[in-house]
Amino acid sequence: MEWANQLCENRQFGSKMTDSKYFTTTKKGEIFELKAELNSDKKEKKKEAVKKVIASMTVGKDVSALFPDVVNCMQTDNLELKKLVYLYLMNYAKSQPDMAIMAVNTFVKDCEDPNPLIRALAVRTMGCIRVDKITEYLCEPLRKCLKDEDPYVRKTAAVCVAKLHDINAQLVEDQGFLDTLKDLISDSNPMVVANAVAALSEIAESHPNSNLLDLNPQSINKLLTALNECTEWGQIFILDCLANYTPRDDRESQSICERVTPRLSHANSAVVLSAVKVLMKFMEMLPKDLDYYGTLLKKLAPPLVTLLSAEPELQYVALRNINLIVQKRPEILKHEMKVFFVKYNDPIYVKLEKLDIMIRLASQANIAQVLAELKEYATEVDVDFVRKAVRAIGRCAIKVEQSAERCVSTLLDLIQTKVNYVVQEAIVVIKDIFRKYPNKYESVIATLCENLDSLDEPEARAAMIWIVGEYAERIDNADELLESFLEGFHDESTQVQLQLLTAIVKLFLKKPTETQELVQQVLSLATQDSDNPDLRDRGYIYWRLLSTDPVAAKEVVLAEKPLISEETDLIEPTLLEELICHIGTLASVYHKPPSAFVEGSRGVMHKRLPARTGSGEGTECPDVGNAAGGSAPEAAPSIIPSQGDLLGDLLNLDLAPPTTTGPNPSTSGMQMGGMDLLGGGLDSLLGGDIGGSPAMGAGFGAAPAVMPASLNAPVGGGLGDLFDLGGGVGMPMGAYIPPKTVWLPAMKAKGLEISGTFARRAGVIQMELVLTNKAMSVMTDFAIQFNRNSFGLAPAGPLQVLTPLGPNQTIEVSLPLSTVGPVMKMDPLNNLQVAVKNNIDVFYFSCQYPISMLFVEDGKMERQVFLATWKDIPNDNESQFQIQDCHLNSEAASNKLQGSNIFTIAKRTVEGQDMLYMAIKLSNGIWVLAELKVQAGNPNYTVSSGTRRDRSCFTCPSNCPMASGCWLS
Repeated sequence: MEWANQLCENRQFGSKMTDSKYFTTTKKGEIFELKAELNSDKKEKKKEAVKKVIASMTVGKDVSALFPDVVNCMQTDNLELKKLVYLYLMNYAKSQPDMAIMAVNTFVKDCEDPNPLIRALAVRTMGCIRVDKITEYLCEPLRKCLKDEDPYVRKTAAVCVAKLHDINAQLVEDQGFLDTLKDLISDSNPMVVANAVAALSEIAESHPNSNLLDLNPQSINKLLTALNECTEWGQIFILDCLANYTPRDDRESQSICERVTPRLSHANSAVVLSAVKVLMKFMEMLPKDLDYYGTLLKKLAPPLVTLLSAEPELQYVALRNINLIVQKRPEILKHEMKVFFVKYNDPIYVKLEKLDIMIRLASQANIAQVLAELKEYATEVDVDFVRKAVRAIGRCAIKVEQSAERCVSTLLDLIQTKVNYVVQEAIVVIKDIFRKYPNKYESVIATLCENLDSLDEPEARAAMIWIVGEYAERIDNADELLESFLEGFHDESTQVQLQLLTAIVKLFLKKPTETQELVQQVLSLATQDSDNPDLRDRGYIYWRLLSTDPVAAKEVVLAEKPLISEETDLIEPTLLEELICHIGTLASVYHKPPSAFVEGSRGVMHKRLPARTGSGEGTECPDVGNAAGGSAPEAAPSIIPSQGDLLGDLLNLDLAPPTTTGPNPSTSGMQMGGMDLLGGGLDSLLGGDIGGSPAMGAGFGAAPAVMPASLNAPVGGGLGDLFDLGGGVGMPMGAYIPPKTVWLPAMKAKGLEISGTFARRAGVIQMELVLTNKAMSVMTDFAIQFNRNSFGLAPAGPLQVLTPLGPNQTIEVSLPLSTVGPVMKMDPLNNLQVAVKNNIDVFYFSCQYPISMLFVEDGKMERQVFLATWKDIPNDNESQFQIQDCHLNSEAASNKLQGSNIFTIAKRTVEGQDMLYMAIKLSNGIWVLAELKVQAGNPNYTVSSGTRRDRSCFTCPSNCPMASGCWLS
């Protein structure tokens, strides 16, 4: 508390031995006595009484009844007494606001006192009295102190502005204090500059879009000048402010780095870390081929190493920050491996952090040294540390391929020690080594099997079972080993049970004649005797696979596994960049962004490292332009916070669009029809179950079954719209574009109205958005993200709202979409859940896209294939519905439909009716077949579709994709 801090300062006015007596009294009825003493005519007696009051207040006694008597003591020239009274005021003003007004005149008078210490004391106390009633009376004294001739008063007044802003922000803005504070950045005194920067930074944090610290090269130059002369905490404020500045080019970045570098040799570790933060950020803009870049890398290492010679608590903070730095730029400390070697007297939290950094710095050049250390650590007495050391050996093998053999040899030596927990950890990491280097180190399996009986930890037992199952053909008694685990199946953990089930199925597929009884036993245990749903489901999947198609089972269960990655525990790049921008704060110790642990951090701005501009090469971090959120290329992709609702899984993701390195499903030669990625997705699309359909095996799906609605019912929003019957945006010979509708009303989105539609242009799906600001405030920082959906729709680029959206302004945005996002069946199938973020909040809405947007351009099927598939559909499975009031002949209808990628494969005339046979291919590879009957002079068309299987239809025609125009709209 402020008053407690000031109480400590008061020690200079009296002897410690003398003041202690005020804390020892336990007299009854002393309030009355104190009241009398406070009103005494003798100055010394008054001072003694105030000291007793402060002592009682400090130990928790309620002395608020003495408020008027203590306030009367303010009228004194004695600095010590005035300080004590001010302490009392700060503590009790909130509970006695009416009485606190009595002190206003004294504050005003003290702010004009010839003694600068009294002027500063008055203005500091004013900032600490959080009472709304008296703040307006304090504005004039504060204004005078901000322009005081004494720098000590000015620097104190600067901090007071931040405190007053916290109490009444509007008052501070109306009185022009913020502008005065900005002027203080140009003050001649470095401490005034530092406090002005600190105050403005504090205010800016609570108002992230206020742009109070409008930094430019001139103001940066002033800050750098003040940096050399102010106190260490002033330097931290200035360095933190510099870290929020983005230089114009690499030349300015280098200039700032050169002037900040001397701070690396400061004695205060907080100054060092703040300087490192600035340098790490501005290094992003320096070309790597620049000589200064290499020099800076060398200069960063010694101060970081020096931090490790401090006490353990500071070491830990330094190590957590170094962990981030090493992940971003390992070259800084690549030659400093030895300083991270563990000392015998290091606390366990320091040891584990050092171990982690050692692995990150491990390379072919130093791996021998690292392995020797790790082997030594594995013989320590601290069990947790030994386990981590053994795991670290495995991580070295995975990271440095040339060292793998040496690592395996080291692990075998450790297994020979027969120390139980060492053996178990070694087996777990050897499993990972087998995954990384298949068919290379299997000779050690025999040694592992010798230790089977000593395994009692679930992870080690599961790893051993995996090894036996994976290499069953090389282990003569693999069935006996797995059977020994099976005896206590129900007593094992879920992890072991799942691994045992898979291992025995692998064994059966490799040695079917010898292990049939064993696989039946484990499948029975998993499906009939177990109440674990995961185990039961896996058991049923294996059972169905083995009973219906053993060849397919072999392809699935014994498929070649992907190699595990070198670094699975690296922090995600976007988060790492944000944490680098928070070096020296709690975020860098927790390895979490401030928004994850700071209450009320709704308005926290997500920081990002700047893009490299110097040499034309791209920055090492992901390009900001690739994020599906942000209002400008330089802006950080904001992470939309989880709201615990339908979009929870969506909101935990970054806003970056899905990778598009693979072939687009619409152009891929591989048909996805045989894979039910939608979990019944083709059912929903075509009206029933397609499991095992021969047509799907060939890459085709059939159309839906009979509709339970009247055949004469008009179909709204579907086929009619394709022929411009619904009033849509019809394009001659082009794809149909539905009219824009309001998706998010302004009343539900704090003034933001979103309307839009979907279009397909040149093979790209576009989400056409109209954003209207019906609020009174400016909207910025727009970002968008989709929930998982039936066809994997996802933003293919950022939401390009490059200028702020002012009140009553409207902007149209076209967002390109891809179909390679995560898939989840929706109801209805074409439902899309969307989250839109701006500087005000995150808003959610859902809309429905026309299925026709998913019709791809290569959907023209060969006639013979179409005919064979169409004939295979039983007549009983045919369904029909009608399109009314369409005055187009068959040729015009065919041409119009082709604009929406609905292709006429064949045409014939029967009894005066034109029969058009249509084929459509969806973006996920599913085919839809249909027949359109057009009779001259009749404005009503008949659409027929069918499927090979009898299907149950949707209860409402509007939910059926055929009725909603999935193949013709």
